[in-house]
Amino acid sequence: MTPNRHLAAWMMVCLLLGCFLLGPALAADPAKSPDAKAATAKKVEPKKADATKPKAKKAALKKEPAEAKPKAPKPKAAKAQPKKTEPKKAEPKKPDVAKAEPKKAEPSKPAPKSKGAYLSRLLRKTTQKVAAKEEKPEQKAPEKKTAAKDTKKTAAKETKKPGSKPAVVSTKRPVVVHLTLRGDYPEGPSTSGPFGEMKPSLGTLIEKFDALAEDKNVDAVVVEMENLELGGGKVNEVRQAIQRVRAGGKPVTALLTAADPGNYLIACACDEIVMAPSGMLVIPGVRAEVTFYKGLLDKIGVKADMIQMGKYKGAGEPYTRTGMSPPLRESFEAVVDDSYERLVAVVAKDRKLKDYKVKTLIDQGLFTASQAKKAGLVDRLLYTDQVFDELCRRFKASGVRVVTKYKNKGDAKEFSGVTGMMKLLQILVGGQPERISRTSKKVAVVYAVGPIIQGKSASGLFSGDALGSTTMVKTLREAAKDPTVVAIVLRIDSPGGSAIASDLIWREIVRIKKPVIASMGDVAGSGGYYIAMGADRIYAEPSTLTGSIGVIGGKMVTRGLYRKIGLSTTVISRGQNSGIFSSDQPFTPSERDAWVTSMKETYHQFVAKSAKGRKMKFDELEALAQGRIYSGSMAADNGLVDRIGTLHDAIAQAKKMAGVKKGQKIEILVLPKPKSLFEELFGDPSASMSEEARTAAKLLGPLADVELLQRLFAEPILTIMPYRVEMK
Repeated sequence: MTPNRHLAAWMMVCLLLGCFLLGPALAADPAKSPDAKAATAKKVEPKKADATKPKAKKAALKKEPAEAKPKAPKPKAAKAQPKKTEPKKAEPKKPDVAKAEPKKAEPSKPAPKSKGAYLSRLLRKTTQKVAAKEEKPEQKAPEKKTAAKDTKKTAAKETKKPGSKPAVVSTKRPVVVHLTLRGDYPEGPSTSGPFGEMKPSLGTLIEKFDALAEDKNVDAVVVEMENLELGGGKVNEVRQAIQRVRAGGKPVTALLTAADPGNYLIACACDEIVMAPSGMLVIPGVRAEVTFYKGLLDKIGVKADMIQMGKYKGAGEPYTRTGMSPPLRESFEAVVDDSYERLVAVVAKDRKLKDYKVKTLIDQGLFTASQAKKAGLVDRLLYTDQVFDELCRRFKASGVRVVTKYKNKGDAKEFSGVTGMMKLLQILVGGQPERISRTSKKVAVVYAVGPIIQGKSASGLFSGDALGSTTMVKTLREAAKDPTVVAIVLRIDSPGGSAIASDLIWREIVRIKKPVIASMGDVAGSGGYYIAMGADRIYAEPSTLTGSIGVIGGKMVTRGLYRKIGLSTTVISRGQNSGIFSSDQPFTPSERDAWVTSMKETYHQFVAKSAKGRKMKFDELEALAQGRIYSGSMAADNGLVDRIGTLHDAIAQAKKMAGVKKGQKIEILVLPKPKSLFEELFGDPSASMSEEARTAAKLLGPLADVELLQRLFAEPILTIMPYRVEMK
């Protein structure tokens, strides 16, 4: 309150006090104006409820006769009281006057009536003067209008200046999406419902990047990598997805703490690479590791009796040799050379460095954060909070809104209430309700992931998912019969397996009348390539391991192991080749001849079907076969695949071949359908132990493949690559 307001308040208090003390005198004064009476009545009105002030009640009786009705025996007489203006007659009618005896002495003090009237007028005039002073500051409107006009003129002058920039910081908070990539992103559909985010698939991750590219509400993206484990094909998928986000006009910043070549290649696809000041960068080059089990098998008394078709078909060598044969080494060296040259080219292009400089840096291999910045491998050394501070300065904003859970499936809000509980129950029992339209056009993306076996797809404790021919054929038929599916994309991440199962899947693919596009992931070799060659077009990642057109066969002889643990076997047989599948003894010459004849026929079919699919002569393709492996870029050069591209590119080609117009919306139907949580936990014994199984597989090494080998070697002939190959 201002001093004038304080003075007015005190004057009002004094006025009330004066009316209280001089009420009888003021009421009897004929000079008192009606305005003063009204003012006195309004001021006293709030104090009616105060029982200790009878004088105020008397004033109330005079000013408001309606309230005196209960106390007056005659209502009509009470109404006539204000006209007679005889306040003294009302005093005997007040029943509670005696209760305020201490207050009676105050109005009986000798005070002339003229002084009371004078005091009343003085207080009234003083109050009016104070009120007039209070009104004066509020009437200074012309000054405000003048100031407003001056402000408008100044603003108009500023806007007229060409190229002038306002110095005010924007109040808008830019939206920055912070994605953290960690662990392995497997191919195939992820678990449905809210639990799918616990272990997202590669497809889910790519969907997020594509959504970011089109989201107009997002201003920037920060990609942080923590212990990311991706193969060469998946690395290229993520790189291309980031490029699409950048093409959408959104800057992408990579945030690294410790990075290997795969993580660093993803970071190179971003606009800027930021590393923590205490970070570490490791880019020692490319390395291929093949694990050989013969030494272990010898110690436990197991012998692998293997037969291979193809000079370079070394899939059986890990069980029969302690190191690579010259042909297998030649095959792998070519792939490693191609991967190394591609690493150098990508880093040189993205970081704007010379090739020879990048090779020198790779030879050094290990960099601290400051060394990496000095070498031009990273742009800045900042902590996470400083990255967002820099974005504030870049956007000239007071702050940014950071989104860490972008497009996460299964928001908790969806499962609130009775309806939410029903949704959750449906997810637990039978999967998430389909959100795919039953009438709109679709492209079906069919995932073929894992070693290929006969029968239904299955999961092992350590070997992971296996691709069953029965399951795959059923899925392909479902997509082919769906009238809304206009094309099919076959996404392959498989080293092969059973030759029979591979052939059954191939047959179903060639029967489909709709366009079928094959898209290869990290691995699509041997049987994986077999099923791809039935497609109309084949796309591969630059680092895909493919080819390996050849077959192997054999068995594991466990007689030595049984003898070591005290077991013996007695055999009774009829037929010259009755022991061809026996694990008690190696192949006899007769059994070996029969096996080789069968394998030659299978190999010939493999080459012939590949030549037909690639539109080559038999001899021409057989020269590329022999079990030799190729990178995706090498396969594109020699004609085994049509084009280098991602799953996104394969889907675009499928739409084109199906006659879908540019800009027309097409839904993606993922097959096989994602497993429900119930199926993951109870239908698949390994589901609840996936992380433990993954760790055990790394620690146990060869023992982790025992279950897979048992399953695969139940087949007479295999089309499989050297399965445990790690490209680092």
